Amino acid sequence: MTVQAMSRSSRTFLRIREGYRQLAERRSALFGLYFILFLIIVAIVAPWIAPYGIDEFTDGVLEGPSWAHPFGIDQIGRDVFSRVLLGSQISLAVGIFSVGISLVAGVVLGILAGYYGGWLDAVFMRIMDVVMAIPYVLLAVLIAAILGPSLQNGIIAIGIVRVPRFARVVRAATMATVRLQYVEAARCVGASDVRIITREIFPNIVGPLVIYTTLSLGESILAAAVLSFLGLGAQPPIPEWGALLQEAQRYLTTAPFLSIFPGLCVFATVLSFNLLGDGLRDILDPKSRR
Repeated sequence: MTVQAMSRSSRTFLRIREGYRQLAERRSALFGLYFILFLIIVAIVAPWIAPYGIDEFTDGVLEGPSWAHPFGIDQIGRDVFSRVLLGSQISLAVGIFSVGISLVAGVVLGILAGYYGGWLDAVFMRIMDVVMAIPYVLLAVLIAAILGPSLQNGIIAIGIVRVPRFARVVRAATMATVRLQYVEAARCVGASDVRIITREIFPNIVGPLVIYTTLSLGESILAAAVLSFLGLGAQPPIPEWGALLQEAQRYLTTAPFLSIFPGLCVFATVLSFNLLGDGLRDILDPKSRR
């Protein structure tokens, strides 16, 4: 490894350590980070620690929590604890893939609009305005209904409706960066647009992008749960948390535990991403502090 590479990796490590130190000063954000890390670990090891399979049946039906079945048994004899554990993989995957769609498309559109401006900016932003004029959840429901009810179509629907929000965040950051002196200096020495965008602009808009991506992960998991609850997302027997809530709605009075545990998982996950996102905003964007 060269001295330059070692110094670069050392600077990266120091920045990460300083970022963690600042995050540790915000207990709510640190709680969010630890819970998310815990959830990721649980999702990874879920197939090995879940006592039962997705559609493996037990001897009981609609039995409450017990030592043998901590979250109870559902209406057809499946262990709720195992299904919630295995559902963590699906809910996290839905959030990651849907945000990935929004992130890629939003970054491309936002940078092009913010960098070139003019008619390109006007056309892109008017299209984004039209999409954002439709309520977020309603548009996701509409797209999912057109594509057909399935987990994959739910991911696509959530990804599409968040593109305008990513594009606006990236466009604003790009327009603020493109006027800075080092960008003008890069133009003066003959750097191409691609080099300016990739080397000068993109590294300097990563901060707001990280913040918004973190917040969007929680919102996307919640949106996926809403679609599944409405019957337009994950379909039985897939144990996505929203699908578990959809199956449990008929037993709210007789077996409330069926909805309590997946509902708490959705709540805690979305809350953790929001707390972490707020903490990252304080660190990466000090101007946002009040």
